[in-house]
Amino acid sequence: MPRLTHTFAAVALSLSLAAPLSAQSVAGPYLAARAAAIENDFEQAASYFTRALARDPLNVQLMESVVVAQLALGEIDKSIPVARTLISTGETSQIADLVLKIDSIREGDFDGMLDPQTEGRGIGPLVDGLLQAWAYMGKGEVSEALAAFDALSEEVGLQGFALFHKAMALASVGDFEGAEAIFAADSAGAALQTRRGVIARVEILSQLERFDEAQELLQTMFAGATDPEIDTVVATLQAAEPLPFSHVTSVQDGFAEVFYTVSAALRGETSAEYTVLYAQAARILRPGHVDALLLTAELLENMEQYGLAIDVYRLVPADDPAYHAAELGRAAALRRSDKPEAAIEVLEQLSRSHGLLATVHSALGDIYRQQDQFDQAVLSYDRAVEIADDTGASSWFLHYARAICHERLGNWEQAESDFRAALEINPGQPQVLNYLGYSLVEKQIKLDEALGMIEEAVAASPDSGYIIDSLGWALYRLGRYEEAVPHMERAVELMAVDPVVNDHLGDVYWAVGRIREAEFQWARALSFVGRTDSSDDADPDRIRRKLEIGLDAVLSEEGSEPLKIARD
Repeated sequence: MPRLTHTFAAVALSLSLAAPLSAQSVAGPYLAARAAAIENDFEQAASYFTRALARDPLNVQLMESVVVAQLALGEIDKSIPVARTLISTGETSQIADLVLKIDSIREGDFDGMLDPQTEGRGIGPLVDGLLQAWAYMGKGEVSEALAAFDALSEEVGLQGFALFHKAMALASVGDFEGAEAIFAADSAGAALQTRRGVIARVEILSQLERFDEAQELLQTMFAGATDPEIDTVVATLQAAEPLPFSHVTSVQDGFAEVFYTVSAALRGETSAEYTVLYAQAARILRPGHVDALLLTAELLENMEQYGLAIDVYRLVPADDPAYHAAELGRAAALRRSDKPEAAIEVLEQLSRSHGLLATVHSALGDIYRQQDQFDQAVLSYDRAVEIADDTGASSWFLHYARAICHERLGNWEQAESDFRAALEINPGQPQVLNYLGYSLVEKQIKLDEALGMIEEAVAASPDSGYIIDSLGWALYRLGRYEEAVPHMERAVELMAVDPVVNDHLGDVYWAVGRIREAEFQWARALSFVGRTDSSDDADPDRIRRKLEIGLDAVLSEEGSEPLKIARD
């Protein structure tokens, strides 16, 4: 029989294209479930698909939909009975097989996982091969497990995954020399380049009492970056004390690592609603797998399931080295779910418990800035700048963000100083060049330098509507109206519904005598107020006044210099 579809949206679509469901009473919950599935609302989808299945219990597509929704929620016990029923129909379902594999692992049924009668059912070559090898480890048949890892490594594109897990298996039984030999040969491929892979190897090196090599590896891979976990690892290595091998402490941990490895590899390569199923599988098998928790929460947040993401972030314990990362994620999810005050509360508490981390103060500054609380934002950025390494690659943003706050507060000297500090750290950064250049133009100072900055920014980001708008506006401010026209028109092409850009184009058209077109652009700008983030920078009353009496008269009312109108 054909394999059932396995992504959530795909299941919803396949149901909509299938033959009519068998009972009319199914239509209501089915349609509600389909709508929820398309929105990745797993809680509502699970509820409505379950209701629909109760009214049409032999519908295999509804069965798979229930399994997918419940697994996406991490509700494995609710998905197992449905998965069993689905497989008993003779249908092949990747996700149902995944659920039943998880159940077998939890029950320690390793013989069942190796049963040849299950051949033809499975999840995929990589996952099936890794699970088979770890099943041998679960049975205590280490030689067979290592042979299975080796056989999988011969498959095209799977060598790195297979050898990484072989190293984990060897380390889990105390063969640290064998595990390090795999890492030293660079056989583990991309897995070694991940944070988790690096720390695993550092733990292995420390068990071999090769402390200097472990510290060098940390320095090479993280380039001096630091956080609570890395700080603890470095301190232990400097004391010449072995680190416990924490990545796989049991066979069930090994299985969890399989699903985490796959979900991490899939992130960004396929849909989040599919990837989250593997991340949930990892944390079901190892509830304390903090990396799996963080990945699950991140994927849910990317699907705009903020409530679910917040709940998962909360599962990271306060004494875990990654607690600050979880709280930063929770604050971001709260902000994105329109709860900025709650996000600020989380970050303020974190600034007290993890006050030596620049990222915490920077995140707090960012949300204050986004809420236009510029005084508070400056204080947070001040603290972040004090802590951060001024030569660090990312520290330019702290100066840039603080400069924006100072500029909004009218503290131009401090703002310009921070803008220029950001450029010293990151020369040619287009956002900084654009903001500083635009601000100088607005203040009618250092105009030649400002124009040069904006032109450099355009060269670096030729498709940025904001930056091209700045170039057109700078030329307008310099009285070079005809030159400004094509740049402003290009900016509007790139940002068609931005009120500020449309307003600027209207002014430029007026300056070259294209009066009707100017009025049209002002009317467009007025219609877009409130629809973009830049709406606060547009003055609807001023735009209406220009439509009533024209730009020349408005400038006269404001006491500004008249335009040198370029008319025939």
